[in-house]
Amino acid sequence: MAFVSNDELFAMSFQQYGEFLNESNVISGTADAFMVERVGHRIREAAEIWLQARDQSHFLDGYEWEFSLIQSNEINAWCMPGGKIAFYTGILPITQNEAGLAVVMGHEIAHALLNHGQQRMSAGVLQQAGAAVLGAGTAGQSETTQALAMTAYGVGSELLGTMPFSRSHESESDHYGLILMAIAGYDPQEAVHFWERMSAMSGGGAPPQFLSTHPSDVTRIRQIQEWIPEARERAASLR
Repeated sequence: MAFVSNDELFAMSFQQYGEFLNESNVISGTADAFMVERVGHRIREAAEIWLQARDQSHFLDGYEWEFSLIQSNEINAWCMPGGKIAFYTGILPITQNEAGLAVVMGHEIAHALLNHGQQRMSAGVLQQAGAAVLGAGTAGQSETTQALAMTAYGVGSELLGTMPFSRSHESESDHYGLILMAIAGYDPQEAVHFWERMSAMSGGGAPPQFLSTHPSDVTRIRQIQEWIPEARERAASLR
């Protein structure tokens, strides 16, 4: 789905990212900040090599990569369309080292390359359109009936549409992120160790997978273990 063009999406993304940096405590000049930039550029270069080998370099048109470290206890990292990536210092104790950070960086860069931001925004447009159609179809009903219909639609579209859609994006980014980190020279086995540490940190308190926008840690670890041989094979083929 592509109801919003990358030209529009990237412009909004770059503006919002700049505003976020202005409002945040951006860490620079430290060993951790340099590591975030170094890993980001290594995996960006791996993406360029990967796409060039597939004759798909045009996929990077309009990207303006930026890798920022933000002072925050939140255990998080995220990517905006067009290559704007933020790491929070709270995730560093779990990444532990450069290879662990490469696991997360590969995942976030894969989100950018796979245009997941564009697809999610398009899915939101589609969801809003469905709500509008439902609203028109129940216009003659009582307020209670309309409210129940909209509630059922909202819950149903989340459980059967938005959440599975998001989970598939997360798995896809895990998969291609693993390939990118291997091409960049990092050991993809580190992804298993990272998610084992993440699982231990959460203490099993995550919601059931079908009620989450992310795959469970158990599912992630199993899938990653299955993908590691492929990641190593693809990386070796490009050397």
